[in-house]
Amino acid sequence: MAERALTRVHSLRERLDATLTAHRNEILLFMSKIESHGKGILKPHELLAEFEAICKEDQEKLNDHAFQQVLKSTQEAIVLPPWVALAIRLRPGVWEYVRVNVHALAVEELTVPEYLQFKEELVDGPANGNFVLELDFEPFTASFPKPTLTKSIGNGVEFLNRHLSAKMFHDKESLTPLLDFLRVHQYKGKTMMLNDRIQNLNTLQSVLRKAEEYLTTLQPETPYADFEHKFQEIGLERGWGDTAEHVLEMICMMLDLLEAPDSCTLEKFLGRIPMVFNVVILSPHGYFGQENVLGYPDTGGQVVYILDQVPALEREMLKRIKEQGLDVKPRILIITRLLPDAVGTTCGQRLEKVYGAEHSHILRVPFRTDKGMVRKWISRFEVWPYMETFIEDVATEITAELQAKPDLIIGSYSEGNLAASLLAHKLGVTQCTIAHALEKTKYPDSDIYWKKFDEKYHFSSQFTADLIAMNHTDFIITSTFQEIAGNKDTVGQYESHMAFTMPGLYRVVHGIDVFDPKFNIVSPGADMNLYFSYSEKEKRLTALHPEIEDLLYSNVENEEHLCVLKDRNKPILFTMARLDRVKNLTGLVEWYAKNPKLRELVNLVVVGGDRRKESKDLEEQAEMKKMYELIKTYNLYGQFRWISSQMNRVRNGELYRYICDTRGAFVQPAFYEAFGLTVVEAMTCGLPTFATNHGGPAEIIVHGKSGFHIDPYHGEQAAELLVDFFE
Repeated sequence: MAERALTRVHSLRERLDATLTAHRNEILLFMSKIESHGKGILKPHELLAEFEAICKEDQEKLNDHAFQQVLKSTQEAIVLPPWVALAIRLRPGVWEYVRVNVHALAVEELTVPEYLQFKEELVDGPANGNFVLELDFEPFTASFPKPTLTKSIGNGVEFLNRHLSAKMFHDKESLTPLLDFLRVHQYKGKTMMLNDRIQNLNTLQSVLRKAEEYLTTLQPETPYADFEHKFQEIGLERGWGDTAEHVLEMICMMLDLLEAPDSCTLEKFLGRIPMVFNVVILSPHGYFGQENVLGYPDTGGQVVYILDQVPALEREMLKRIKEQGLDVKPRILIITRLLPDAVGTTCGQRLEKVYGAEHSHILRVPFRTDKGMVRKWISRFEVWPYMETFIEDVATEITAELQAKPDLIIGSYSEGNLAASLLAHKLGVTQCTIAHALEKTKYPDSDIYWKKFDEKYHFSSQFTADLIAMNHTDFIITSTFQEIAGNKDTVGQYESHMAFTMPGLYRVVHGIDVFDPKFNIVSPGADMNLYFSYSEKEKRLTALHPEIEDLLYSNVENEEHLCVLKDRNKPILFTMARLDRVKNLTGLVEWYAKNPKLRELVNLVVVGGDRRKESKDLEEQAEMKKMYELIKTYNLYGQFRWISSQMNRVRNGELYRYICDTRGAFVQPAFYEAFGLTVVEAMTCGLPTFATNHGGPAEIIVHGKSGFHIDPYHGEQAAELLVDFFE
C-alpha cells in the first residue's frame, strides 16, 4: 500500500482564493448581498440568512469548498464598501482575520491590529495617522507553559501539575524551589514543614527515609505530639500530619516525588501543605446581606454563591488544618460596602457573622469622598470613582481584624476583582478572580460603540478594570467552559477580551489567552438542604403551602403581587430573576402574550423586581414600565401573575416544588447567563427547565434530555417549544 505524502496545510486566504477562482459568480452574488447592507457590523445569524437567500444550486456549489467553513466560523463581518472584513474563529481561542474587496474579489489576510483599525473606521472614519494606544498583554506570559488542546482549557492546575512533574522527572534539581519553599514556610513566625537542619535535596531524602522507617514502628493513630521533638531534631516540623498514619502518607508522597515524580502525586502533595489560613473575599456592589436582600438591584446569584461557598470553605479549611496537625483557627472575611441607609437589612452593620460558620464574617467598609461617607446604594456601574479610597480603607480594616496579612484574596465581579488586584498588589498576596459575569458579552458591540453606552454604564472603566484583573490575577475560577471559551458556535466571555477596540480610548491586540493555565473550572451547585426534589414528600415544607398559595392565587392585588390567576387548574410557567434588561423577563412575558395557544395551556408567573419601594436602578425602572405596558396592551389579567422579588430562600425552595405540583415548568430567558444558579435550583427541585442557550445553561442542560435550550433572540420559536411541551 502506497504511503500518503505529507503536504503543507494551505492558509485560509489561499483556500478562499481557490474558492473564488472556482466560483466567482456565486461568491460575487453573496458578497454583494453583504455589501448592500452598507457600513456596519453583521452577526453570524445575519450572514447565514443572506446565504440562505441565494438559490439552492449556488449554495450547494459553495458548500463543497472552504467558503462553507469560513461562513460557519465567522463571528462578525465589518462592512465598509467595497471591503468586507471577516473575523473567523477556527476553534475556541484561535482566530484569523481577512478582508475581501467585493468589486475585485481579492482576499487579504489581516493582522489583529489591522483588523481592529479597519473596524474603527465604522466610528472614526479612515485612519488619519494619529497615534492609538495599543494594549498587548502577551509578553507578560509568553514564557509561561500553556496547553494547546481545546479540551485542556479550564484545566490549568491539572496541566501545570503534568508539566511540573515531567520537568521534575528529567531534572531532580527542579525540585529545589519546592525545597526552598518548605524550608521558609511559616505561619505567624512559627516554622512549618522543615527547619534549617535540612539544606539540600539529598539531606531531605535521607531524613525522610529515616522518618519513614521510624513511623512504621508506631501505631497508625499515634498523635504527632508523641514524636514531635524527635522529628524536630532531624529537621521536620509540624504540618506533615496529625497522626503517624497521616504523616507517613505525606512523607511517602514526598519520597515518591524525589524518586519518580508524577502529576497525581504532585497535586495531592501540594494540596496537603497547609498554606491558607486567612481568606479575604471582595464583593463590594449590591446589598450584601444574609436576609431580606435578594432581588434588590445588583443583588442576586453572586450573593447566594458566596454565602453558600463560605461555610463549606471554612469546614474544608478546618478539616485540612486539623489533619495536618496544626492548631490554627482560620478566618474568612467577606468584604463588601457598608450601606447606612439600607433600612430593613443588615447592610448598615459593620461586622456580621456568616450563618453556618464559626470563623467567617461579613466586614462592611463604606465608600467615602472628601465630603464624608456615601450613605446610599450606588449601581454597580457607578462605583469606579470610589474604588481606590475603598481599598485603602479595606487594607487598614482587614489588617486590624486579622492581625495578619491574608493568605488568599478572592475577587468577585468586575469591581471586586479590581479591588482584589489592588489589594493583592499592595499586600503581596496570592489573588483569585471570579468574574460571575463579564458585561462585555451581555451588551453586543459595547466595545466598538462604547461612547453610546458610557454615560449610563461606564464600560470604559469596567472593561479596563476587567483587563487589569484578569491579567494581574494568579488564577481564575469559572463556573463553566462556556464562560472561558464558549462553544464551537459562540464566543466565550473571557475569549471576547482577546482582541477588541474602544475607538478613541485604546485598542487591545492581545487581552487574554483562553489557553492560559490560570483558568480553572469549578462549577457551583445548589444547597441540597434548600433545593431537593418535589417527590421527597417526607422533606416537603407543607407548612409553607398556605402562604405560597396566597402568593400565587390570592385575589388581592398589592405591592407584592399584581394580576390574578383565574384558572388554578392550569400548569404554571415560572421564572425568577432580577428585573434588568439582560435577564429578559419582559421578553418572556411578551413571548407568552403573543402566543394564544400558550396562554390557553398555562398560567405565567414572574418573580422579579420590587414594587414595594421606588427603584433607584434605571434599568429596573425601564423594565417595570415595560412590564406594566405589556400587561395593559395584551390584557394579561387572569393568566399572568407578577410577584415582587422573594428574599426567603427556604420558601423559594418550596415554591419551586409547589410549581412542580402544578405540572409546571421553569424558564430562564436571559440574553446571556454566565452560569445560571436558578437553573440548577429549579432542576434540582424537579422542574422541567427551559433556559437560554447563551452562556452557562447551554452547558448545564443536555437539550431534550435534562431540559431544553431556548434562543432569547427568537422568542416565537421558544414559545412554540413551550407549547409543544405542554401539549
